Amino acid sequence: MPAPAMVEARLRVIYGDTDQMGVVYYANYLRYFEFARSEYIRARGHSYREIEKEGLRIPVVEAHAHYRAPARFDDLLLIRTRVQQLRRASITFSYEVLRDGEPDVLCTGHTVHACLNPAGRPIRFPPGVVALLGAEAGTQPEKP
Repeated sequence: MPAPAMVEARLRVIYGDTDQMGVVYYANYLRYFEFARSEYIRARGHSYREIEKEGLRIPVVEAHAHYRAPARFDDLLLIRTRVQQLRRASITFSYEVLRDGEPDVLCTGHTVHACLNPAGRPIRFPPGVVALLGAEAGTQPEKP
């Protein structure tokens, strides 16, 4: 069975994620993106820890979030994650955050990640990681 091109992850908002107004503090959406990204990789049969053991680092080099409506304490959030673009040495994930069971999107965003070796130098994604992260998503690395 092919790996899913889009993965849904669920996360419940804890009280500590909210601000004085009772809504999710804006920076926590980046944590939610990270959680969903890890679940995306896990759903495709691997873990980020295993990718690191292979000598790769995939740090965030850019992050963007567009807030449309607030999430609140105890909301069960549904975070949809997909690979938007996979290039030779970078990958872009996109995200949609909704309340589980509701159609309205609360937040959209994306993160761009570099592919680095343990010394911090840019490298190409190995073919196995390309297949893991993006082949079924319809994205391919650029040709040299």
